[in-house]
Amino acid sequence: MSEAPAISVQNISRDFEAGGQMLRVLHNIETDIKAGELTYLVGESGSGKTTLISIIAGILYPTEGTVSVFGTDIYQLSDSDLVRFRLANIGFIFQQYNLLPSLTAAENASVPLVAAGMARHEALERSRAILEKLNMTSQAEKRPNQLSGGQQQRVAIARALVHEPRLIVCDEPTAALDAKSGRRVMDLLREVALSPDRSVIIVTHDNRIFDLADRILLMEDGRITRDGRDAMEH
Repeated sequence: MSEAPAISVQNISRDFEAGGQMLRVLHNIETDIKAGELTYLVGESGSGKTTLISIIAGILYPTEGTVSVFGTDIYQLSDSDLVRFRLANIGFIFQQYNLLPSLTAAENASVPLVAAGMARHEALERSRAILEKLNMTSQAEKRPNQLSGGQQQRVAIARALVHEPRLIVCDEPTAALDAKSGRRVMDLLREVALSPDRSVIIVTHDNRIFDLADRILLMEDGRITRDGRDAMEH
């Protein structure tokens, strides 16, 4: 008997309104993603990668189809239950960082834990431990406007990892990082992905990190057109 996938995407389509017309940007996507694997989504800009991972992460509703995350059909949940499910189970690393300007790096990274009810001092201790793994100990008490773009990105990554979510979804996590920092981040994400009860999905154009993937899905025009490590040769 085969093991159930960590993530099951069934018949996902998504429409957006543009110029008074409906434009379909995802077309009947179906794929299963295993736990314990690092999966990349690659493809040209506009191919639908960010839209797809936003739907998988419970941030953007699909027009059609279903997404199951570790056995839960997330779009059958009420809005409030979906928020609680995301908070407990999903970490999303945004391209735009979305850090709170009034909080320090350690406070920003601790937000998911505080939101889940953890005592502030314990949440900060956990967030500082993650920041240390990302070589950010000396920046932990600085606010976002005192950090470089790459440093802000590492804070955003720490925030996504701090509550140990079962699904981690990343949109270009190495885009603002130099080769050494990018490799450090990817080594950490790969370490997380190898856990048998977790899954990591990454949107990337960064061919410096293609060798770390267990699986690569190539997207073109809102469809997955190739599946496998050979997709990196597109």
